[in-house]
Amino acid sequence: MKLAIAQLNLTVGDLKGNAEKMAASAREAKAAGASLMLTPEMSISGYAPEDLVLREDFCSDCEAAVQSLAALVPDITIIAGFPHRVGKDCYNAAAVLQGGRIATIYHKQKLPNHSVFDEIRTFRAGESACVFDVEGVRFGLNICGDVWEAGPAELAAAAGAKILLVPNASPFHLNKRVERHHVCGARIEETGIPLVYCNLVGGQDELVFDGASFVMDGQGRITHQFPAWQVGLYFVDTDGETVRPGQQSAPGDNDADAYQALVTGVRDYVAKNGFPSVILGLSGGIDSALTLAVAVDALGADRVHTVMMPSEFTASISLEDALEMAEILKVKYSEIAIKPIYDVFIDQLADEFDQLPFDTAEENIQARARGTLLMALSNKFGHLVLTTGNKSEMAVGYATLYGDMAGGFAVLKDVPKTLVYRLSNYRNVISRVIPQRIIDRPPSAELRPNQTDQDHLPPYEILDAIIEAYVERDQSAAQIVAQGFNPAIVKRILRLINLAEHKRRQSAPGIRITPRNFGKDRRYPITCRYRPEENL
Repeated sequence: MKLAIAQLNLTVGDLKGNAEKMAASAREAKAAGASLMLTPEMSISGYAPEDLVLREDFCSDCEAAVQSLAALVPDITIIAGFPHRVGKDCYNAAAVLQGGRIATIYHKQKLPNHSVFDEIRTFRAGESACVFDVEGVRFGLNICGDVWEAGPAELAAAAGAKILLVPNASPFHLNKRVERHHVCGARIEETGIPLVYCNLVGGQDELVFDGASFVMDGQGRITHQFPAWQVGLYFVDTDGETVRPGQQSAPGDNDADAYQALVTGVRDYVAKNGFPSVILGLSGGIDSALTLAVAVDALGADRVHTVMMPSEFTASISLEDALEMAEILKVKYSEIAIKPIYDVFIDQLADEFDQLPFDTAEENIQARARGTLLMALSNKFGHLVLTTGNKSEMAVGYATLYGDMAGGFAVLKDVPKTLVYRLSNYRNVISRVIPQRIIDRPPSAELRPNQTDQDHLPPYEILDAIIEAYVERDQSAAQIVAQGFNPAIVKRILRLINLAEHKRRQSAPGIRITPRNFGKDRRYPITCRYRPEENL
């Protein structure tokens, strides 16, 4: 028997478009000799539909789309995911489509309620196994989170399943594929039956899905590894209940995966939300340089507009490097000086600021002038403004509300500064797009004379390690200090992280590439007196 894995890029709420993609893939699979096609989790509705599934009309329309798909391609078994409403309860479901109708429906049993997942809020957990026949072979179904815990796979095997099919919408983060292989191997150890894992690919708001579908045999060996980041129809041949070894795509390294995640996230956010183009402030610094490289790789140079907005504090090399990069990538480049705008603000505030020294107030006026210019160009031409701040800055509040934070999508929001440098070097290995001087020079916001980031922050290697320990691993101040970090620096950084929550709450959505981002992953109160750093 030949099985097909449809690794698809689907859009939440595009019921007709998703069904059409699935029908086209099913016809192609049938023509190639496949008897069964597996699609990703919630393939009709798209993932994650969030509170859409609380609407009866949405769930009814999803079920109607499933029934229409079954009628369109009646001569191949299709596994299609959708929100299944039964009375007042809604289930994360997978329908088995055979002979032009819904033959049976499986309800997901293990509903994740951690990190970016909140399924317990919207779905009811299923309790029963689902086993069905195709050409004399007994297949069982689990859905995504079901294989991350013991129980559902064993239940399917006990019900007679000889091959386990697992539709997934498993979001990407660094090293996630190793985790998937590990948990699926544990399920095979419990059941002794092969497992076919089909994953979603593409971007949905802050989440990106990497595909990278795979197959394991009954001994837990990976017999098939399909490409990451690619839409495709992939095939698996079986001899009864045994899977034959097949395609083995080479895995990417972390930097390649992280960069592709950013490109995928930008491409799909722009396309799926209907923006014609993007615009960003090109400062001559490394963050905006990497953002520009990602944007061009995602959209093409003709859909990217850059604006250099120099002030009296902008170094000449910043102007030169920004222009050079724009010319390398052949993007539209504008230059709008902010000094006249800044001078008007300062003049109007002269009485209020009388005799007071230059400080962050004047620095922020510059950033907000730039933000206003970018939003004006966005309004006039329909561009989506890409913000350029990184995770390190977002963590400690080294960003200006309504200034450099003004925009619609934060490309580097979950990219620590040290990774910004790695990804910039990685992209230059493919082809030189970022002038080396941008990578080599000390980073600076250029909001006052001779300013560098390290005037206020520790070296980024230290800062990022503290942020990772506190934000991603929930370590205490004492645990972080025990790793050898200076207690005074740890105390200061943790204080900055906690004080910046109000800024992060107002920031644009950004692409998640680490195990915990500033978004759905980490939900901290703004008003909070708990200060763990005070225990040092």
